Amino acid sequence: MKILLINGPNLNLLGIREKSIYGTQSFDDYFQILKNKFPDIEMEYYQSNVEGELINKIHERGFIYDGIIINAGAYTHTSVAIRDAISGIKAPVIEVHISNILTRESFRHESLIGPVCSGSIMGFGLDSYRLGIEAVIERVKS
Repeated sequence: MKILLINGPNLNLLGIREKSIYGTQSFDDYFQILKNKFPDIEMEYYQSNVEGELINKIHERGFIYDGIIINAGAYTHTSVAIRDAISGIKAPVIEVHISNILTRESFRHESLIGPVCSGSIMGFGLDSYRLGIEAVIERVKS
């Protein structure tokens, strides 16, 4: 099984920025934990601050991987293009967020990508990614 984890803008600063919201652990460190927890799954991690690069990666992997976990960051609330990329691929996509976006600023309450994803997970810190992986595993099994 192959799963792609995608992080959007500013998520390269995990462990550094707004620690009260995003925690103190870098995503690279957490990704290693995920790989150890799911040794039978081939996982790839990709991060970009550039919308078009995220779309290109969705296109590249969306027909050959078993699932995609995406935290589109601020693009969650603004990107029709990422929404369309998700709609156009075969792999199931799980939207994840570290924080509960519904308890934050009102402009974060609407996800443009959520309606075209298989599901959304938010508010569990970095553990949201683990829950997303488990959701992809269950979806592929059924």
